[in-house]
Amino acid sequence: MNDKWFRIIGIPVLGIFFAVVYNYEELINVTVFFKELLVSLAFTISLWEGNRAFVIYMRKTFPHNEQTVKRLVIQSVISILYTWAATWIISYLFSLIRVCSHDPYETFIMSFFNLVPTFFVISIYEGAYFFMEWKKNFQRSEALAKENIRSQFEALKNQLDPHFLFNSLNTLAALIDDHNEPAQKYLEQLSDVYRYVLLSRQKETVPLQEELSFVASYIYLNKTRFRDNLVVVNKIPEDAMQQRVAPLSLQILVENAIKHNVISKDKPLMLRIFIDKHGYITVENNVQKKNILEKSTKTGLQNIINRYALLTSSKVEVIHNTDVFSVRIPPIVS
Repeated sequence: MNDKWFRIIGIPVLGIFFAVVYNYEELINVTVFFKELLVSLAFTISLWEGNRAFVIYMRKTFPHNEQTVKRLVIQSVISILYTWAATWIISYLFSLIRVCSHDPYETFIMSFFNLVPTFFVISIYEGAYFFMEWKKNFQRSEALAKENIRSQFEALKNQLDPHFLFNSLNTLAALIDDHNEPAQKYLEQLSDVYRYVLLSRQKETVPLQEELSFVASYIYLNKTRFRDNLVVVNKIPEDAMQQRVAPLSLQILVENAIKHNVISKDKPLMLRIFIDKHGYITVENNVQKKNILEKSTKTGLQNIINRYALLTSSKVEVIHNTDVFSVRIPPIVS
């Protein structure tokens, strides 16, 4: 929190202001004025710095947007309790050195009035924080849009016009014999894959359930080619299906595994999709690297890492050893 000058200027100004406002009838000479100013500054510094520390702590404890109401409620309760406790303690300490009296009724009234500058300062911090978060989210959205455009360029620049392709697929479906169910099924899955790519390319995030449905269609197309040599196990629980992920992220990980590994009867490729104990969505495969790699479209793992860096503060984790390759994708909190 870069508020150095705000505190250097704000604390003395607020101290002087409340020394005058609360005690203007008693400021009959310089001695009284400086005594009241000393008391006011002591209260201002204690309440400002103490509540500022709580503000910082609460932001770290509840950093997400959907936690804002919870953070503000808890922060307000803590600030009220702290302000009252600090007022009574400081008033008592000043009474020991005979700077002021420690009358319980007056201290109670002072505790009540001290809530005014407390919430005034907290409101300024919260307003500044809200503006910074808005600005950060706006910049993140702009950067994400640019990253999506760059990532889509290589993948989309050579694609056919969507209407032409779907019309061609419909024509092909009409030419396939109705009794040829495998061919009809393959064509349906191919249409679903292409439709998902077109519909999701403008979105920042999609529900995990939609992404997994798309991945299932993509896997079906590849199992038609590799049959039982490609084994995919989906262990995502039902209660996690509404989590959000970057579109095409899981498909790219599955595609990379298929692209970079040998798949044969002697060496089947084993793919697992699951949520680990930390809540990360994980795609894992056994390593049996090809000697000659297929041509890359340059829209792979690095693109996922770049997009997630714009969507969440948690990082994509890549774990690669001699036997297993896995990528851990953090959940996106909207």
